[in-house]
Amino acid sequence: MSKILITSALPYINGVPHLGHMVGCLLPSDVYARYMRMMGNEVLYIAGTDEHGTTSEVGALNEGMDVQAYCDMYHQRHAQTYQDFKLSFDYFGRTSSEQNKEITYHIFEQLDKNGYIEEKTIKQIYSVDDKMFLADRYITGTCPHCGYEKARGDQCENCTKVLEPTDLINARSTISGSTNLEVRETKHLFLNLPKIQERLGDWLKTKEPFWPDVAYTIAQKWLKEGLQERCITRDLKWGFPVNKPGYEDKVVSVWFDAPIGYIGITKQWADENPSERNWKDWWMGAKDVRYVEFMGKDNVPYHSITFPATLLGTGEDWTMVDYLKGMSYLTFEGGKFSKSEKRGVFAEDAIKEFPVDYWRYWLMSNAPEASDSSFTFDLFASVVNKDLNGVLGNFVSRVLKMTSSKIGSEVPAGGNDTETEEALVKVLQERVNDYFKYMDEMEFRKALNELRAIWVEGNNYISTTEPWTVIKTEPERAAAILRTCINLIRIFAILSAPIMPDTAEKMLDKLGLKADDMPSLKGFSVKEEIQALKPGHKFEVGDMLFERITPERIEELKVKYGSDKK
Repeated sequence: MSKILITSALPYINGVPHLGHMVGCLLPSDVYARYMRMMGNEVLYIAGTDEHGTTSEVGALNEGMDVQAYCDMYHQRHAQTYQDFKLSFDYFGRTSSEQNKEITYHIFEQLDKNGYIEEKTIKQIYSVDDKMFLADRYITGTCPHCGYEKARGDQCENCTKVLEPTDLINARSTISGSTNLEVRETKHLFLNLPKIQERLGDWLKTKEPFWPDVAYTIAQKWLKEGLQERCITRDLKWGFPVNKPGYEDKVVSVWFDAPIGYIGITKQWADENPSERNWKDWWMGAKDVRYVEFMGKDNVPYHSITFPATLLGTGEDWTMVDYLKGMSYLTFEGGKFSKSEKRGVFAEDAIKEFPVDYWRYWLMSNAPEASDSSFTFDLFASVVNKDLNGVLGNFVSRVLKMTSSKIGSEVPAGGNDTETEEALVKVLQERVNDYFKYMDEMEFRKALNELRAIWVEGNNYISTTEPWTVIKTEPERAAAILRTCINLIRIFAILSAPIMPDTAEKMLDKLGLKADDMPSLKGFSVKEEIQALKPGHKFEVGDMLFERITPERIEELKVKYGSDKK
């Protein structure tokens, strides 16, 4: 058994996540965590809300709320959404916690002691109309490198180039839209990344060629261009006050304390039951831990460069990421998701339209791994109707209804396996092995292709053997065929569980089984599992697993979620 530490990008507290956020990091990390648990590993799956910075201050201001109350409200909203999406976090915490403050201060002090923190007087943009210094994320303008007109003051999401707010052309406040901006001098603390670059580069070399191209290419691009000092303090009120004399009126930058939040949230988890849990077992000198991160490509630089550099700079034996699964973007009908423009499906609305596994299956089978992918309602309905309803759901319903009506509501006795069943076992084992291989490698689209192919093999088997015809002349042979098919339902449930936990539970429930009855996937033998349910085991037909999505419903959803707004 291995220890697997899993994290994903921490969602900003403001607003709610859309489907792009879900598939960009959160859902893939959950699928991997579920799979690793079923493989018999000890998994710690950590997440939480990213709560500091101007994002929260402005969000609270816009809603007329105290910033703490605002964060409390949205933390609960996020937590409920992820619960509804069946994300199986071991702990869902907050970057504003006292535990994260404690560890952030410790890391800051170590960096300062080791000579990696420098003081600089810089020029920063001040909004006269807003009466405040503007955090870099609240300044937009034209990127000087690629010409993108909506670049933020910290990074251009189009070319991923890191920016300073003063780099932007035609800068404006995103809070008020004001262009009445002044450049004023202010004193700040910086992390001296150039001093750490060589050590960071050596560390990154150990990740080639294991990281996916999305992550490794971005990291190497940053190193090639040369790292710059990075400001780690802000002129704000909401955040951890800087623990250094002379800087008490400033706070630690959100980009600095947010990734440290993975450690802080782990400490929150451990503090709830200190007699059984120790956060250092996962983060300090933990040589037996494999650490996997899931990130959208816009977050890759912070987790492949700045966070590892921060940990390296302490000189302490922190757990460093072993594998960074970088994801591209999911677009909506060829454009961007936008809550303000009422365009796109947001997670808390998605589950009101269809059961969660419709979304989980579609998103993972269309995950934007090597390149961007686009959500359309036509494609969504096509996949649900063909794969879920037509292949999996139809097989389950067909087998159970036929057995119940022709023989009875229990696994039938009689008959023996033939070369047909032996051939089925062989091809299924090959498919299962490939499915596990792709899940291990976090190649999710390929994994789901194999999962669907496994379902198809079941349909091919029943179509070839024709038990509805055979039963007229060879009832014992028909019994053997249907017994095999019922056992295939159990196998399909087990293999589908990491992707579609609710559907897997429903399939098992039809067979009178519980989730706890599922075997470990480690060493999974189709030959053994296809005989697991013995004659006399009772089942019930129950309702269909899925419903078809009609053309009329598709058109209704297009109008409701702004498919015509580019």
